[in-house]
Amino acid sequence: MFDIEQFQRVDEYEWIIPVGTDPVMKAPVRLFASLEMLELAKDDRSIQQAMNVTALPGIVGEVVVMPDMHQGHGFPIGGVAATEYPGGVISPGGIGYDINCGVRLLASNIYAEEVTGVLEEWAFALDHACPSGVASDSEIRLSEKDLAQVCLEGARWAQKNGMATVQDLRRTEENGCIHGADPTSISQRAFQRGRTQLGTLGSGNHFLEVDIIDKVYDLDGAAIMGLVEGCLVIQIHCGSRGFGHQICTDYVRAFQDVVNWHGLRIPDRELVYASLDSSDGQGYLAAMTAAANFAFCNRQILAHQARQASESVLAGHVKNPFFHQVYDVAHNVGKIETHMVAGKEKKVCVHRKGATRAFAPGSAQMPEEYSQTGQPVFVPGSMGSASWVLTGAQGAMERSFGSCCHGAGRLMSRSAAKRDIAVDALLKRMTHKGITVRAQSMRGLAEEAPEAYKDVDKVIECVEGVGLAKPVARLVPLIVVKG
Repeated sequence: MFDIEQFQRVDEYEWIIPVGTDPVMKAPVRLFASLEMLELAKDDRSIQQAMNVTALPGIVGEVVVMPDMHQGHGFPIGGVAATEYPGGVISPGGIGYDINCGVRLLASNIYAEEVTGVLEEWAFALDHACPSGVASDSEIRLSEKDLAQVCLEGARWAQKNGMATVQDLRRTEENGCIHGADPTSISQRAFQRGRTQLGTLGSGNHFLEVDIIDKVYDLDGAAIMGLVEGCLVIQIHCGSRGFGHQICTDYVRAFQDVVNWHGLRIPDRELVYASLDSSDGQGYLAAMTAAANFAFCNRQILAHQARQASESVLAGHVKNPFFHQVYDVAHNVGKIETHMVAGKEKKVCVHRKGATRAFAPGSAQMPEEYSQTGQPVFVPGSMGSASWVLTGAQGAMERSFGSCCHGAGRLMSRSAAKRDIAVDALLKRMTHKGITVRAQSMRGLAEEAPEAYKDVDKVIECVEGVGLAKPVARLVPLIVVKG
């Protein structure tokens, strides 16, 4: 349990935990949260985890925590930390088991009232086209050689196989492929798990939604993205599936051996790490990059499948059933980037655990059309609640290594949600709100109920208040497909 009175309050939504607040701390922690959010954080270990992260060798600047913070493995979810490159460390706990879990947004000129008669058919078609659930398999069966190419090419593999447009790749973070992947750094077990999972949603908080653009807040930004109030978008949230999970599992075990062998002391056994310039660190970085590329390709194929399903149902009902890509953003990833630290440019390894890149206007690392708006940032709410489209702002470059929050953030554990939330009542509420739901597991729906999460609108109020991102549009769900 922590004492909020020990923190330094910067303003309504910003706090500093100074070095010395906990004996393990070697750097400050910067928290973006309201007082209400900090009080909620007392129920888990997220704040203590953030203080523990500062003990990692080579930490640069401050450890940053977003308003959607909640307890994770080693790092808090919503945590951002940078380490020296190449002399610092890399920690799988700072990236997560679902490597490059991320969000893709497709937009259209279709108004909601045009499709009211086909919602059930559309939901069924999307559910059928985009397999979901814990053990969901794709119709795409990859050889080990094919999967190795996916690791190296990312979303370009989908383009080569007729499942991506040039604009899709342009409007994907890193153009859908991070350089430096090495398939030889990946175990056979990971290859076995990944061969049948390309083009699948998975389970947990992953989803595919059809949303209505409820309100536009930035007309210029929305126009550039092609977002029209009252029109429909498709939102896809998933990652690297069992492939990435196995890679993380393998390297956490390997790094535990490294830590034990060298007799290193860490405040949490889940904060295992390896030096970035060691063979272990380089092996994990190459394998993590491969999983990130798999995830980019996975979301690209899901987008292709969702487009096909949508066009098959909507043809004849609307003039143009095509959904163009707005952007695709990664969270749960480690990136070698250059940032201003103490007034000087510095190359660092940025760990984003449940945090989204949010580069400000002027960055060269985004499509030209977004250089004037800032990078698109997507913050999905819980099932049945609103989601947000934002753009990265200068405050993120100055205080969070170009990062923003990635969601609403859990209030209840999955087990507590299953125990306390009645699924029948939840489905009735969703139906009453006009939301069509398709799910492989009815019990799993309780885990993602709105009451299991923080109020996403308050989270957005916080990130806007501290200048990390600028709201562009608010989305509300019409169809939800869950695992």
